[in-house]
Amino acid sequence: MIPRDAEAKIAEQAQKLPVVSITGPRQSGKTTLAKNAFPAYEYLSFENPDVRTLFNADPRGFLARHESHVIFDEAQRVPELFSYLQEMVDSGDEPGRFVVTGSQNFLLSKAVGQSLAGRVALFTLLPLSCHELQHAGMTPRTAAEWVWRGGYPRIFGSRLEPVDFFPSYIETYLQRDVREELGVRSLTAFMRFLRLCALRCGEMLNVAALASECDIDVKTASGWLSILETSHIVYLLQPYFSNKRKRLVKRPKLYFLDTGLACSLAGLETPADVGESGHFGHFFEAAVVSEVLKGFYACARTPQLSFWRDSNGREIDLLVEQGLRAVRAMEVKSGATYRDKHFDALSSIAQRELGLEPQQCSVVYGGDVEAETQRGRAVPFWRTASLLPL
Repeated sequence: MIPRDAEAKIAEQAQKLPVVSITGPRQSGKTTLAKNAFPAYEYLSFENPDVRTLFNADPRGFLARHESHVIFDEAQRVPELFSYLQEMVDSGDEPGRFVVTGSQNFLLSKAVGQSLAGRVALFTLLPLSCHELQHAGMTPRTAAEWVWRGGYPRIFGSRLEPVDFFPSYIETYLQRDVREELGVRSLTAFMRFLRLCALRCGEMLNVAALASECDIDVKTASGWLSILETSHIVYLLQPYFSNKRKRLVKRPKLYFLDTGLACSLAGLETPADVGESGHFGHFFEAAVVSEVLKGFYACARTPQLSFWRDSNGREIDLLVEQGLRAVRAMEVKSGATYRDKHFDALSSIAQRELGLEPQQCSVVYGGDVEAETQRGRAVPFWRTASLLPL
């Protein structure tokens, strides 16, 4: 098993709160992480119909038999569980009493928020970060390989090729999470929508144009985007907003949280396909944004990320904010060669418009050499996590 950065923080929070919740996309490693972090806990999966039947037949009797130190996997399958857990933890505030996991964050987060607010430590687990791969001795050899392979643990643990893993993953996601749980009637239309989203990864989001190309209405497109975002398939990076900067754009940028999935949907089957495609720059940018998100999630911190772009097209790819101000600015370049001109936008915007010092500015690029310059820091893609103010 590849160690996860979140494990230490999860164990720490379990000593303070009665419930730990771990959500994230299907196959991101939630069950493995929970079992590894809590090896002495009993494990019960509500994916098992027998376990579900036992709970539904007699919830109180079921929980009387499993009243402490239990991992409840796929807990969104029995939403009533959370009301009973609230009653139990209120009667005895024992730290680390339950661990609940679930793939469908749009269902699980609602249930947790309604029943366990103030009693639960919330964690989001995305696929493996480059930082985790590096510590496991699996650092990607090139930026194109990093983007193409993505981070789903089974690809690395079972040595699967992405072309073998992602088609079945996509089929499972469509059949299970979309049709059964969300009532999407036309899988063909939804599949076309997914592919078009992948081809727009890293671009400014135009929902009306996306809907028109899919031959669906804007309301449907917006609903599907919400599903993808809440289930941690895509991420909408919002523009930086300040009342003093009225010329800044207001539309978000669309990113896939796993670029391996985006590459598969876009029909890119090898690292060479990725590197030679016109999408490489955008996919690389998505991988960097995802890496930053993973770093914050591992520490149970809420990320405040944005991008800066004005009506004249001047842009900073990624800002990290604290409070109401930017504290880090990153320019993202997919090329393997660092060039001083990569700092031009940071120097003219981050320092002048946002008041950032050179040490708060960085270029993340697709090469191997790290360098400190008078204008900021040049960082290889596999060192992105070192830039986070955590």
